[in-house]
Amino acid sequence: MIKLLDILENKILVPRRSKEERQKKYQIALQKNIQQYIKDGSKGDLYLSNTPITSLPDNLEVGGDLSLRNTQIKELPNNLKVGGNLTLSNTQIEKLPDNLEVNRNLDLYNTQVKELPGSLEVGGSLYLKNTPLSKKYTKQQIKDMVPGVEGQINYKL
Repeated sequence: MIKLLDILENKILVPRRSKEERQKKYQIALQKNIQQYIKDGSKGDLYLSNTPITSLPDNLEVGGDLSLRNTQIKELPNNLKVGGNLTLSNTQIEKLPDNLEVNRNLDLYNTQVKELPGSLEVGGSLYLKNTPLSKKYTKQQIKDMVPGVEGQINYKL
């Protein structure tokens, strides 16, 4: 008969893979899911919140919402197009790519974004609470910087 103390002291239960190996396999699985989403016609939402995702493919088009909240992503791909909302809150993103198009709202809450590209197109509102932009510029100054924002510039959620 095996006792709990034997299991703990003799390390009978040992994980087959290290934490790093598991994270690497998860990253690969996420990239495969994104590729499948693209193959399937980029329809619907793409929720990647709370995942260890670090990059997205260039020229990505998302038919619905794209949520990257609480991820490790530091940079968005060039020519990203989002048919719904783009949520980047609590990410390490500092800069948005040129030619970014978001048909609905763009949420930059609690990011480190310091500037916005003049080519930015947002069909809804732009949320900037707790960003370097919201601390440095007024709403009107930001609106003047990015005339492609059709909705409001909001410092609160």
